[in-house]
Amino acid sequence: MTVRLILGDQLNYKHSWYANTNDEVCYFMAEMRQETDYTCHHIQKVVAFFQSMRNFRDWLVERGHKVVYFELDHTSNEQDVTQNLQNLIHDKKAEKFEYQLPDEYRLDEQLKEFCYGLDIDTQVYDTEHFLTSRTELTKFYEGKKQYTMEYFYRYMRKKYDIMMVNDKDPEGGKWNFDHSNRKKWTGKHDIPHERGFRKDVSKIIKMIEDHQVITMGTIDPDTFNWPTSRPDCLSVLRYFCEHLLVHFGDYQDAMHTEEKFLFHSRLSFAMNSKMLHPKEVVETVIEYWRAHKNEIDISQVEGFVRQIIGWREYMRGIYWKEMPSYKRSNKLDNQNKLPEFYWTADTKMNCLHHSIKQSLDDAYAHHIQRLMITGNYALLTMIHPDEVCDWYLGVYIDAIEWVEITNTRGMSQYADGGIIATKPYVSSGSYINKMSNYCKDCHYKVSKRTEEDACPFNALYWNFLDEKQEYFKDNQRMSMMLSTLHKMDTNKLKALKTRANAIIENPDEY
Repeated sequence: MTVRLILGDQLNYKHSWYANTNDEVCYFMAEMRQETDYTCHHIQKVVAFFQSMRNFRDWLVERGHKVVYFELDHTSNEQDVTQNLQNLIHDKKAEKFEYQLPDEYRLDEQLKEFCYGLDIDTQVYDTEHFLTSRTELTKFYEGKKQYTMEYFYRYMRKKYDIMMVNDKDPEGGKWNFDHSNRKKWTGKHDIPHERGFRKDVSKIIKMIEDHQVITMGTIDPDTFNWPTSRPDCLSVLRYFCEHLLVHFGDYQDAMHTEEKFLFHSRLSFAMNSKMLHPKEVVETVIEYWRAHKNEIDISQVEGFVRQIIGWREYMRGIYWKEMPSYKRSNKLDNQNKLPEFYWTADTKMNCLHHSIKQSLDDAYAHHIQRLMITGNYALLTMIHPDEVCDWYLGVYIDAIEWVEITNTRGMSQYADGGIIATKPYVSSGSYINKMSNYCKDCHYKVSKRTEEDACPFNALYWNFLDEKQEYFKDNQRMSMMLSTLHKMDTNKLKALKTRANAIIENPDEY
C-alpha cells in the first residue's frame, strides 16, 4: 500500500496521479488546526478551503480512488499533518509514502523532516501546476544585479509562445501595454454583477465555531460566493471572458466606493488552490479575445496575461530563491504596530475604511487597494513587516505564503531592500484621488497638508521620505522625490513631520 498526501492547496484535478485508479494507493486529506491556527485567517478563507477540499475528495471517490479524509472534527484527527500521516501509515501497513512539493517553506521543511524519520520508501512529485520550476528564476537571473520582472515576463512569453509573432516579436508590437491600464472608473461602463454560486456552507461554519477556531472577518452562509470546485472555477473563467475582459485592463488600477470587484476576474483563489491551471486560464482568455478582436483591445488581454505568467511565476521564483531569510527581512527597520482599525475598519480615512471593510466583509481587495491603500499606509507609518504580513496572509482568500509574502514584504513594504521593487511604492493622497472616488466624501481634504482636516497621507508621505532618506540616497528612482524634499522650506517640513508623528503615535484616532 502507498499513502499519498494531498494538501489543501493542491486541488489539481488534472494531476497525473489521478489518471488511473489503483487499489494499492490511498490518498489522504485533512482539515487541521495546524493550518487554521498558524495565523489568524479570514473565516471565508477557511470555509473556502474546507469546502474545496471536500469537493475534491468527492470527485476522487466518484472516480474510484481510495481516500481517507479527516474533517476538522474527525475523532482520529491529530490536527497535525505528520502525526496524522504516521498513524495512517501504521494502520495501512504502508510500504511507501508519496507527496507533492508543498508551496510553503514551512510545510516543505516539515515533510522533508518527516520523511527522514520514516523507515519506508518515500517519493516527491511536482504539483504539475506552475509554469516554472522552483529554481528556474534563480538560474534566469544568475549573474544579474537586478531581478527586473519585465525581462522574466518576456522570457515566459517566448518559452510558451504566448502572444508571439515569429517566435521572437510580441503580438501588437509591444511587450507591455501597462500605460493603457490606468484609467479611473467614473461610471462610463456598466460593471456586470459578479458570477454567483450561493452555496450552503452553514455546517462548515458551525463546525469551525464549535471548535473555537479563531478567525477574522465576517461570513453570511446565504451569500457565500466563492468557487469551490473545478466546475465553479471554469464558470468564473468563462464569465470573466464574456463579461469582464472587455474592460479589465482599462480599470485594473481603479478603485470605487460603489464597486468592489470592477472588471477583475476573481480567479486567484481558483488558481492558488490549483483548481485551475495558469496555462489553461491564459489560453482560454486569449482564445476568447481572438474570437472577439473587434470588441476587445489587446491591452485588456496583455495586462491579464502579464499578471499570471509574469508576475505570479516571478513571485514564486523569488520566494524559493530567497527563503527562509526573506521572512525575516526588514531593511527599512520599521518597528511600529499595526493600528486596531485594520481589524475593524473604524477610521475616518475613507480610502482605508472602504478597503479594509471590503477585505473584512469579502476576504477580497484587488492589487491596488492592497498596494496603494492598506500597504501604502502601513509603509508610511513604518509598521513592522511581520505585522503587515500576518494581516495580509490572514485576511485574503487567495493568500498563501509563497505569493503573499513576496507581494507584501517585497512589493508593498520594501522590507527586502529592493529585490522585487526598485523603489518603495508610497504616495500622498494625490494618487488615491487620481485613481478613485475615495477622497470625494472623506472626512479629510486631499488638497490640504498640515491642517486638522488635511489628508493624513500627505504629511505621512513627506515624513517617510525624510525619515528614510538615508536608505534611498543611492537609489536613482528616488532622486527626484529626495531633491524636492531637500528644497522644501524648513518650517513647512517641520509642520508636516509634526502632523505625521501625531498620526503615527495615535493612528486609531484618525
